[in-house]
Amino acid sequence: MPRDINNKVVAITGGSRGIGRATAELFIAQGAKVAIGARNHDVATKVAADIGAHAYPLDVTDPDSVQTFWKAVEADLGEIDIFVNNAGEMIVGRFENESAEDTAHQLGVNLLGTLNGMKTAIGPMRARGRGHIINMVSAVGMIGLPGCATYSAAKHGVVGLSEGVRAELRGSGVDLTIILPIPAQTELTSGVGKGRFVPLLTPKDIATSVLRTARRPVYNRYVPGWTNPVTRSLFLLPQPWRDGMGRFLKADQLLRTTDYQARAAYETRVKIPTAEGAGA
Repeated sequence: MPRDINNKVVAITGGSRGIGRATAELFIAQGAKVAIGARNHDVATKVAADIGAHAYPLDVTDPDSVQTFWKAVEADLGEIDIFVNNAGEMIVGRFENESAEDTAHQLGVNLLGTLNGMKTAIGPMRARGRGHIINMVSAVGMIGLPGCATYSAAKHGVVGLSEGVRAELRGSGVDLTIILPIPAQTELTSGVGKGRFVPLLTPKDIATSVLRTARRPVYNRYVPGWTNPVTRSLFLLPQPWRDGMGRFLKADQLLRTTDYQARAAYETRVKIPTAEGAGA
């Protein structure tokens, strides 16, 4: 039987834009009380007013900030039932030309940020014997993609982290899910070239999968679903065949087809130096 979302408390990191905002809107439509956390509190506050959420300042790379976010949400809205680790940032370019700052930033937000969220959520949820942690990963968490190697590494790390913690949570009453979507039409993918036969999803497509998972928890949720057997089948192929399939699907085109000028606004906003001219 599907779980009732009405009146549940849902906390979403990176909740003021893209997939995070779309997820917040869907949960609110189902009667949930939703908290969104973001570094830009002014933007988050405006978005929250528009959609009926509650906004809080949050830097996922700082464990103290995540703890403060958690405590503030619970003080205002009640015990958190669902915690969505959604915050993520990506820079595109050749790995050898990526600055140390850009590398640390991506690992900090995508991997350490998720780790901080999980550490914060697990203690209270285990003590209560209930709760659901949902980690927004990516298809590149399963298959590395040239042009965003560090982002791929961070997402691979989240998959490994989630696998280990899932086993530790067995029997605790706390559910853990990883969401594995192909690229969506968000600011994070602005200007990025796409492969053959790979449609760009909308934020709502992915948010719908998050809501579906909250109602009926599963460990991994591929978006769209057909990418699950395709991804698993690739691992059964000899490496030369996998490489050939990647070329056929144009997975190696990211470096050649990305419009770095179109990405400049996004990468400036997240305070990452633009990748234009970085050897890509």
